[in-house]
Formats: sequence, structure tokens, C-alpha cells
Amino acid sequence: MTFTDLLRKRFKHILDPAAAFLNSLGLMPNTVTIAGLVGNIGAAYLLATGHITWGGIVVLLMGPIDALDGTMARLRGEPTKFGGFVDSVTDRYSELVIFLGLLVFFLQRQDWLSCVGVFLATAGSVMVSYIRARAQSAGMDTKVGLFTRVERFLVLAPCLIFNLPLIAVWAIALFANITAFQRIWHVRQQAYEQMNGKPK
Repeated sequence: MTFTDLLRKRFKHILDPAAAFLNSLGLMPNTVTIAGLVGNIGAAYLLATGHITWGGIVVLLMGPIDALDGTMARLRGEPTKFGGFVDSVTDRYSELVIFLGLLVFFLQRQDWLSCVGVFLATAGSVMVSYIRARAQSAGMDTKVGLFTRVERFLVLAPCLIFNLPLIAVWAIALFANITAFQRIWHVRQQAYEQMNGKPK
């Protein structure tokens, strides 16, 4: 069980009532997903304009939405492949727009080293998701690694709230890319198992 799955199980007693309430209002899961993206765009604007703490607070508030939309779909008895696709794509855009906000913030200060850090953090975050998607298309799956999306969120939001964006950027830059290589190795092992019946 991944850390993400563990959190969903641990907080099920909170997520289910909240999702049921949103369903009772007539909201659709995809509407909540898009609302999360809009909220993160707002957070990115705050970050870009130097309001790091407020941006971090918005990022923190938007985090639970990632779990709520899927829970809403499950309670409605209508989780769909397209809904999962929209959720996944929106998650990627949410991360990218937050990193864009940080990039603009550092560009305005001509802090080129931190801009490199934002690029590495962005690349690592995207590759973690891409490697899993590419593995699934090849008949394999990989959820291993130090920094999945939940771990990245748990580092990013508090660091921004305490106005420590550099710590968040470089931590994600390092550990997201380590996670990407962990997943590459895991896929390699699965590929050899499929070919030879055992890992090489």
C-alpha cells in the first residue's frame, strides 16, 4: 500500500462525509476537480507576486480537493475512466502552474540558480507521473518512490506557508528526480521479469 493509499484509508471517515455533502449540493466530481485547478492558479498568482505565505495557504486548502473528487465519484457509483483522466491531467496542470508562479517570483529577482531549481523540480515532478503512465501503457505499473505527489505536497505547502520556498524547490528538485529513477529501475525489473521470469 502506498503512502497515498494509506492517507486515503486513514482519513476516509472525513473524506466520505465531505464528499457526500458536496454530492448533496449537486456538484459534479469534475467540477470540483476544475475548482481545484482554478484555486491553484490563484495560488500561483500570489506566489508570482511575492505573497508566498498566502500562496502556500491556498495551496494547502486546495490539497484535499485531490482526494474529494475521486471520493465523490465513488460515492455516486460512477467513477469513470474519463473522470480519472481529467483528475490526473488537472493534477499535473496544478503542479505546473504553481511552479510557474515560483519561477516568475525568482525571475523578477534575477535569482537564476533558484530558477534552475524550479526547472529541476518541475522536470522531476512531471517525470514521476510520466514514467508511471508510460509503464502502464506497456503493461506494467509503478507506484514506488520517495516523492509521489502527496509527499511533494506535504513539503511544498508548509514550506511556502513559512516563507521557505527555496527549501521546497530544492527538496522537490532532488527527491522527485530520485523518485523518477526509482521508478525507472522498478520498471526495468518488471520488464526483465516478464522476459525471463525473474529480475536481473
